[in-house]
Amino acid sequence: MEALHPDVEKVLFSEDDIRDIVASVGAQITRDYKDRNPLIVAVLRGAVVFTADLMRAIECPLSVDFMAVSSYGDGVKSSGVVRIVKDLDTKLEGRDVIIVEDILDSGLTLSYLVRLLESRGPASVEVAAFLVKDVPGNTPAVKPRYVGAHVPDEFIVGYGLDYAERYRNLPYIGVLKPEVYEK
Repeated sequence: MEALHPDVEKVLFSEDDIRDIVASVGAQITRDYKDRNPLIVAVLRGAVVFTADLMRAIECPLSVDFMAVSSYGDGVKSSGVVRIVKDLDTKLEGRDVIIVEDILDSGLTLSYLVRLLESRGPASVEVAAFLVKDVPGNTPAVKPRYVGAHVPDEFIVGYGLDYAERYRNLPYIGVLKPEVYEK
């Protein structure tokens, strides 16, 4: 087992668990897109680690592009305002697009991205979310076609997920101690 960072309360998914999740999602995408060439759109920064691993787990031709949006800042809740920081370089007309996201909670930012990309004339737009946060009484604004795993309504870090740009490099998915972000 990995050494637990002192700011992490507990580990939800180990490196082995993550490998299994990525392999499963990659196999599903391979099956669904075996005769096509999907464009994988990584939502930076959090999804870059998942995207890199997922691309290696997909066994069909694919392309990749990156999009960066801002809606959190240094807070723990979405600000509700989505700002495109880096747009795609790839034309979407007629392409199958898979938006790769690190974690889905309210889905408000992702809903905005789906609508934005759909307006550009792709053949299809689907979502692959590494994690979906189970928030009691909340139905996310987007239903991803591919879901790696579900997590509780806690502040999750590691494997690309951060708090104030920290903890992205942890090799596992853990729950951040509340005292760290409630300061």
